[in-house]
Amino acid sequence: MKTRMLTCPFMLLGAMGLVACTSLPISGETGSESTPSRVEEASNPESSLAERTCELVESGFGPTGTVPIRTEVVASGLEVPWGLLFLSADRLLVTERSGQIRLVENGELQPEPVATIPAVDRGEGGLLDIEAHPDFDSNRQFYLYFTTNAGGATTNRVERWQLSEDGRSARRDRTIVDNIPVAQFHNGGRLRFGPDGMLYIGTGDARDPDLSQDPESLAGKILRVTPEGDVPTDNPIAGNPTYILGIRNTQGFDWFNADILWVSDHGPSGELGRRGHDKISVAQAGDNLGWPTLHGCETQAGLVEPSITWREAVPPGGAAIYTGEAIPEWQGDLIVGALGSRHLQRVQFDPDNPYRVAAHEVYLQDQLGRIREVKMGPDGELYVTTSNCDGRGSCPTGGDQVLRITSPASAMRQSQSR
Repeated sequence: MKTRMLTCPFMLLGAMGLVACTSLPISGETGSESTPSRVEEASNPESSLAERTCELVESGFGPTGTVPIRTEVVASGLEVPWGLLFLSADRLLVTERSGQIRLVENGELQPEPVATIPAVDRGEGGLLDIEAHPDFDSNRQFYLYFTTNAGGATTNRVERWQLSEDGRSARRDRTIVDNIPVAQFHNGGRLRFGPDGMLYIGTGDARDPDLSQDPESLAGKILRVTPEGDVPTDNPIAGNPTYILGIRNTQGFDWFNADILWVSDHGPSGELGRRGHDKISVAQAGDNLGWPTLHGCETQAGLVEPSITWREAVPPGGAAIYTGEAIPEWQGDLIVGALGSRHLQRVQFDPDNPYRVAAHEVYLQDQLGRIREVKMGPDGELYVTTSNCDGRGSCPTGGDQVLRITSPASAMRQSQSR
């Protein structure tokens, strides 16, 4: 069998503290030759294993970003906001982990919840993400990921709901996926519709790392189902919602193209004697991101090593590819919220190779606190939520916030147009 050896020339790239590590094929063990994964073949027809790299950030989180940006408060007074659903440029729904769906209208948080979900707000559980149906404008349907009690047991569940025409109330429609393993920590919770119109669900390992490698468990995966909750016929495993496995606790992913996802994941916090090494990986259908086997820039045949990993704990919250025009320097880059390290991370991938990180930098260090959600809005602006009142941050008097991340020039134009 051919295995892959990580070669690290130990070239620190200036203040970035970055070690370039290249995965090269070597021989040595007996058996049949391994076959490159579909991710490794996807960048271009002439790609090889030698083109994949894992960049290890030895200390800190990267250089300070140089692109001018501005933050604007959209709403405050929130109780641990988690997910965002935009109804229009000036109306959005926000989930609070305690179980409320809140309406923000023209910058004002409305006093009455749109709906109150029977969520179990304990540890990292509760009401987490919210995502609109692809045909939301016509059917008013949306999806929720939350922790709840069912038959005397606690579970993570995805349900579909329907919003009223005025956006001020909602009713439950149906359960989409149930019995996602739950624990005090590592509940995942991210919902996104992909370019294929399928619903993708990020789950955590529920503090049982081995579940991430079990294709029969819903834990430690990115799941893929139809809008009705059925398993698509073209999933990697027939009849199984598992799309990507080997995940510890993802809260952020986005699509580089129809086939390739950029996925953020939390590294260990003591399991197996390991710590740190939160990561961003490039993956596609059927890939195994290696938790709990891989750590840092380690490699093993059949497992996908990360494209970038940080020795110090980040850990990452939401993630979105920047598609707006307000900050043109960011276009096409992955923007990732950081919780414990309290910043916004910009990750640039090589334009000729979507599997290799070209550069990365830090914005808003210690300015907003813990950043949870990161999402593009219908106005082409980037929005984030803070998570400072979740027991792990410093909760300000005004509670948590939803903020818009824009450029100073764009902010000035918006102000003049009001």
